[in-house]
Amino acid sequence: MRALVLGGAGAVCKETTRDLAATSDFEEIVVADGNLEAVTKLIGEIGDDRLKPLSFDADDFDGMLNLFPGFDIVVNGLPFKYDLAVTKACVEVGVSGLDLSSEDSQFSLHDEAAKKNITFVPGVGATPGTTNMMVAHASKRLDRMDEVSIAFAAFRALAPAPGLLTTTIWEFDPEEEERQEVYFENGAWHPSPPLSGEKSIRFHDLIGEQLVYFVPHEENYTLPESYPGLRKVSVRGCFPPEVMEIMGALLRGGMLARSPIQLNEQTVPAIEVARALLWQIPTFKDTTVWAYGLVVDVSGESDGTSVHLRYRNQHPSQEDWGGHSAYFKNVGIPMSIGAQMIAKGEVAEPGVLAPELAFLPEPFFQALSERGIMIEHSTEETAAA
Repeated sequence: MRALVLGGAGAVCKETTRDLAATSDFEEIVVADGNLEAVTKLIGEIGDDRLKPLSFDADDFDGMLNLFPGFDIVVNGLPFKYDLAVTKACVEVGVSGLDLSSEDSQFSLHDEAAKKNITFVPGVGATPGTTNMMVAHASKRLDRMDEVSIAFAAFRALAPAPGLLTTTIWEFDPEEEERQEVYFENGAWHPSPPLSGEKSIRFHDLIGEQLVYFVPHEENYTLPESYPGLRKVSVRGCFPPEVMEIMGALLRGGMLARSPIQLNEQTVPAIEVARALLWQIPTFKDTTVWAYGLVVDVSGESDGTSVHLRYRNQHPSQEDWGGHSAYFKNVGIPMSIGAQMIAKGEVAEPGVLAPELAFLPEPFFQALSERGIMIEHSTEETAAA
């Protein structure tokens, strides 16, 4: 079997490439990226003859249609703005795939993908991804799920790569359209501005206790569709304290607005000026602690008793896991696991599926643990229902 890894030498997806080389039985793994020099360097570091370099233009949709049919699975590690295009190309040519994030329009291709007997799974990273599998595990332990509260702490630099800077800005953008549907409650999605819904969450010891805030992550949309009995779903998150401080100041100062400002005789949206500054300042390329924390709380009923389940991840420190990799492995490894499960036919059915419907949680957690990412869970019976 042959795998195509798009953006396979990028900051996140290079960890997917590394894991595919270390753990998969693909006969060939083509690493496609716009930066061929980075691909060649990565392949040299890994030293696996199955890895082949390919120069790839993510803006060339016809090129995708010509390239994809030669592969058994497409692993999409490109920035999220390419998610829909990659999904469309996969469905059109009849090749299975997956990516790190998702948008609603991808799921509109479900019926066509099912007819072609292929599977595409959007959102197989840390959050979404591992968090969805935590909820899937809870759904098997509870007779009824009522509420899901997801929290993440993405401890990385503010701007380690262009795509990740875009993600940072997206989570603080006050004019982002998805801010109109931030959390789900009582049958509807509700708006919420950046830095709202403050809550204190204790993550694993590498991160500790942090304040988290509402973000419009994909779990807010897929989980209520997958589990119609849910009354409430929310996702809150944070970055390291210094990133939260900087982005909060830019937000309050109006620097993340889309209103135009005059700069060197040009009219430029304020948010684009902020983006350019953040990318060019070296300080924002690094941080003290690289790690990823996840805490998922699920409440519901089991055998007539109200039950609260808490899921928490653990992973090796940056000293043991290679510095920046202590963050990126938590995102890139789940996509490698998902790709291998799809390739082996270990998915529920064909179509465009959310992670919680595509994969069984137990083998997914087992695969994570084999790589050093542990998923712990605890149970608290709160009262007779």
